[in-house]
Formats: sequence, C-alpha cells, structure tokens
Amino acid sequence: MKGPVILDTGSLVAYLLKRERAHDWAKRQFQDSNAPFLTCEAVLSEACFLLRSIPDGPRAVFQMVVRGAIHVDFCVGDHASNIEELISRYANVPMSMADACLVRMTEIKDHAPILTLDRDFLVYRKHGREAIPCLMPEME
Repeated sequence: MKGPVILDTGSLVAYLLKRERAHDWAKRQFQDSNAPFLTCEAVLSEACFLLRSIPDGPRAVFQMVVRGAIHVDFCVGDHASNIEELISRYANVPMSMADACLVRMTEIKDHAPILTLDRDFLVYRKHGREAIPCLMPEME
C-alpha cells in the first residue's frame, strides 16, 4: 500500500490477536504497508477495550503508537460538528464515534483508504455522497 492508510479498530485487533478470523489478512496488510497507519483516539480506545482481557493487549496497542506504526492524526474537538452530523445522518446504522471520526478523516485525507473489517463503511459516504475507499478482506 502506498500513501496514507486510515486504520479501523477491527483491523488493529485482528492484527494483534492471532485467534481472530482475519488475523492472517491483517498481518499481510501491516507487512505490505508504508507505516504509519493514521487513526484517531476513539479507535485506540475501542481496541484497548476489546483487548483488555488479553495479557498486554492494551499495552500492545500503545507500543505500536510509540514505535510509530500508528500515528494519531485527528482531534475530535476540531471536527465535533462534522462528527455530530455524521452520527445523526447514520443513526439508523448506527454509527459509532470512532466510525464517524474515520469517515471525517477520509474527507480530510481525500485519497486515503480505510483498513477495516466493518462493512458499514460500504454504506457510509464521505462529503455526503462519495464512496469511501476501503481495504477489507473478501467476504466468505
């Protein structure tokens, strides 16, 4: 992968957790990337929560930030009205705060795809009408 890639929670968790179904796919994506991945604090929070029962799970997330494999490139306060608008528009999905932040990031980093396992990103639209480029495993 060339250029910036935006990282979603599921892909990060799959990369760190060998028993995850998409682990091998996520591992390949991380190996093929031009790190760092871009993400938001909400994704890190979700990942730490999901990995809380795994020994050193949350620590592994922060080690990736410290090593520079992940770069937190988003401030919620700077985009609060956009995030609120997205969450309201997709209330029927429903859209999480992390998903709203990532959609907003795709609006700012116009050509950056999202590395995700979440098919909701096929429904979401950036700038209200444009499909979001996604890197995701093939459906089984």
